[in-house]
Amino acid sequence: MLKSIAKASLLAAALSMPLSFSAQAEVKTDFKVCWSIYVGWMPWGYLQDSGIMKKWADKYGIDVEIVQINDYVESINQYTAGEYDGCSMTNMDALSIPAGGGVDTTALIVGDYSNGNDGIILKDETELAEIKGQTVNLVELSVSHYLLARALDTVGLTERDLTVVNTSDADMIAAYATADVTSVVTWNPLLSEIEAQPNATKVFDSAGIPGEIIDIMMVNTETLADNPAFGKALTGAWYEVMDLMAEGDETALTAMAEASGTDLAGYKAQLATTKMFYTPAEAVEFSKSAELPKTMKFVAEFLFDKGILGEGAPSPEFVGVSFADGTVYGDSNNVKLRFDPSFIEMAASGSL
Repeated sequence: MLKSIAKASLLAAALSMPLSFSAQAEVKTDFKVCWSIYVGWMPWGYLQDSGIMKKWADKYGIDVEIVQINDYVESINQYTAGEYDGCSMTNMDALSIPAGGGVDTTALIVGDYSNGNDGIILKDETELAEIKGQTVNLVELSVSHYLLARALDTVGLTERDLTVVNTSDADMIAAYATADVTSVVTWNPLLSEIEAQPNATKVFDSAGIPGEIIDIMMVNTETLADNPAFGKALTGAWYEVMDLMAEGDETALTAMAEASGTDLAGYKAQLATTKMFYTPAEAVEFSKSAELPKTMKFVAEFLFDKGILGEGAPSPEFVGVSFADGTVYGDSNNVKLRFDPSFIEMAASGSL
């Protein structure tokens, strides 16, 4: 999955969109959400193809269309422009693009976090501290870049101690094969393929920062407020599929594997480095944890440092992020990203 905002032109376009283009708040019956290929988001495609989404939408007298978009960044841009009512994205990209661009967005379903799917690999070295002085290839301004920053903190280094080279995910494997490239930061399945090389050592991965790279179905806050049936249908359908996955339903898992371009074994390997919240109770607990505000503070500081936290942001606290207990990180007068587990709580209590 291209979990990246490295394309400056795309980011600039998203941030410069007039707010009138964002999804308009109104009572309605037809909704569209989009998603892109990634291990934790494959259930969205299965929801559409299996008819589970239709079943839950029918229950609430609405229609929900789930659309796959091949380009991850483009999917977020289209959501930000109001073309979709919801979109799968990471917490970091939600803060930088829609929220940073002024589109009030709610984390409806916190689905998983990367627990080893993203990592740092060194060539012919075995310790993270040995990255000092090296040139590091990664997708700039992506979660790979964020992972690098967090990893460097653990060994007393900063980005000033090395040189970052922006490298497309499509070029990462070929780049590593060259003599000049000695360090890469990337995500699965590229991570596993590079790690299999005889001279490669994974020296840090996202398991070292658990709960920080979060994969979420984000929805337009005003649309959700005016249409709670939309949130209920999405949430109910999602957890029906989570039940299937938790039970090891091979029909469902094989369909997701094939849709993502791998086989059942390959998909299960990706799930092994993904902390899926198979039960709503797990997702509620995570959404209410004391660690989540700390994570979003890290993320906001990273985005501000890179100059991508909204146009003209004066500080990391430019965009307000609200949490389940009512607290806000950042500007309480500019809350544009909300972690609201109320719909997940309905699923947990069996009240959907």
